[in-house]
Amino acid sequence: MRKSHPVRRAVLATAATVSGIVLLLSLKPASDPGSAAAAGGAAPPAAAQSPQGGAQAIGDGTVTGAAARTQYGAVQVRLTVSGGKITRAEAVQAPKGGRSDRITSHAVPQLNQAAVSAQSAEIDAVSGATYTSAGYRQSLQSALDRAGG
Repeated sequence: MRKSHPVRRAVLATAATVSGIVLLLSLKPASDPGSAAAAGGAAPPAAAQSPQGGAQAIGDGTVTGAAARTQYGAVQVRLTVSGGKITRAEAVQAPKGGRSDRITSHAVPQLNQAAVSAQSAEIDAVSGATYTSAGYRQSLQSALDRAGG
């Protein structure tokens, strides 16, 4: 068996290293919806949030927001308004299946309560339910817009 020449091994090692680096640099990073939400991609911009104090009165009745698509399924919110105030908020659509059932059953009641307390779409996300929370806020804002608030 012949010994390989040291220069040949160095050239092959360099070529392999360069090829590996090129492959790594050509990979595209996975899209991170969490960073999109932080950058304002998933949530409506602050200017679109419902105004506070002295705001236009919300009409009485029931109004359903547009379904907001999330990575795990659609979220849609229905509001009941009485006397110009939100008296009830409920998610009529939420992510289902597998682990989403547990997360949804934990997060949605908290989001419903937060919507009634805040009287706006400016509610905090529920820990562990980032995507559901962002979708809930989008649909909630849509419902408020439809209600005239």
